[in-house]
Amino acid sequence: METAVTVAVILFVIIAGMFLIHRLNVQHAERIGAFHYNDALPGIRRRTRKSPRATVPNGPPADTTRREHRQESR
Repeated sequence: METAVTVAVILFVIIAGMFLIHRLNVQHAERIGAFHYNDALPGIRRRTRKSPRATVPNGPPADTTRREHRQESR
């Protein structure tokens, strides 16, 4: 009998925790949706780029270069 009550209490606490986490996630999502991250502050203009960013680097990855450098220094 005590085991059944213990299992029931544990299940109730788990379900209550899941409900609480769900409500907090919904509240957080509503807060994020109401806040506009891309709006510039009044009086501050955004800088424009003179050239577009390169999407692919023009060389080997940095970790490969470091690994080769370490091996040569030994």
